Amino acid sequence: MAPVKVSLISHLVRLICLSVLIVISSLIPPSVAVIVPSSHCYALDNSSRLFDFTEWVGHPFEYDGKETDLVIRFCKDVETRSQSGYLDFGRFSPFHSFFAGSGPITFVQEFFSGDLAKCETSYDKLGRTAQVNIICGKCIQGSCKDDLGCICSVTYDSEKCRVFVELAIPCSRAGPRIFAGFTVGFHPRSWEIVYNGMTQFGFEQVHPEFSFPTDQTHVSLYLTALASLSKHVKKPTFKVFPEKGLQVKLSGSGSDGKPPTTLSPTILTINWRCEVIRQGAYEVLISIPVEGYDPVEFTLTKHCEFTQQREDEAMRSWAIFGIISCVFIGLSTALCCGVFLYRTRVEHQHGLDALPGIAILSACLEAITGPRGSTQPTDATAAFISRPPPTPYGSL
Repeated sequence: MAPVKVSLISHLVRLICLSVLIVISSLIPPSVAVIVPSSHCYALDNSSRLFDFTEWVGHPFEYDGKETDLVIRFCKDVETRSQSGYLDFGRFSPFHSFFAGSGPITFVQEFFSGDLAKCETSYDKLGRTAQVNIICGKCIQGSCKDDLGCICSVTYDSEKCRVFVELAIPCSRAGPRIFAGFTVGFHPRSWEIVYNGMTQFGFEQVHPEFSFPTDQTHVSLYLTALASLSKHVKKPTFKVFPEKGLQVKLSGSGSDGKPPTTLSPTILTINWRCEVIRQGAYEVLISIPVEGYDPVEFTLTKHCEFTQQREDEAMRSWAIFGIISCVFIGLSTALCCGVFLYRTRVEHQHGLDALPGIAILSACLEAITGPRGSTQPTDATAAFISRPPPTPYGSL
């Protein structure tokens, strides 16, 4: 019997552990957002697939030439080394310097602002420059001895102010397909949340410094996309973690899946209300499906330090107040009309004297201005009365 008891206990422990793992996994929100790489050393290929080369930043590739030796520091700079010294052929710029190529060339890197010696007027007066054509795989004319890649060929222009380098590397596995040109921001021309289809830092997961306060009942987001691709944007969805405690509703033109463009952005309004006080922040995962691309996802967080009244309760309170006000105004009007009719037909009063409350109003006015019909003489009137009457002409 002892082995049977041991097996039962082991199965029970496994079930308990499995249930705990299921509960923990249900509490942790899945994050499949396409996050912008931590460095600017990345590019999109011709099919909008993301290739992240952050681990390659600064890796040297050397080429032994007859006259000079060329060195590429990946996503850093290009230089030549000779007996006469070093020549800088440009430095890598994070803006528009890493893009997709054509044909056998997978990517192209541009390097600008190199040495100016004897190249002051070349290439828009930027000094020496370099263009590195990256081939994912092997060289066209042969293979590399190094597993991390090699420089296949080096070509200079006539003045040796610009160099063209062919570099073969084993590219990493293709990443998600990016919906390029898509932005999400807090203003029509901003992109704090999503830029070029990639979620920005602060909204890819929970960050306390990016959380919204309790009293902010709604957040409006502006969505833009290229007009030629805007039709691929579909209706957004959301998930809340934990599932209970925060009520969330989506509204606006963006919630209906209306195609956004750069000239007419759509508005996605997140209306949220705290129902349960929580020490940590609530997470709201917004997912925007895009036909043919990976979905655009980002996370918004909200603190709930106190509970908030429902909108229907607030509307009900205003409705009750309006009904009571209408009833009070109606009863007051009917009472005034009844008193007016009674005084005109029974007490035979007419005009203002028949209005209800006119006696009280007259008493208040008399208390302020004095009794009706009495006037206080002014200084000029008193002086005129005190003067003696004029003497007739006959008495002279």
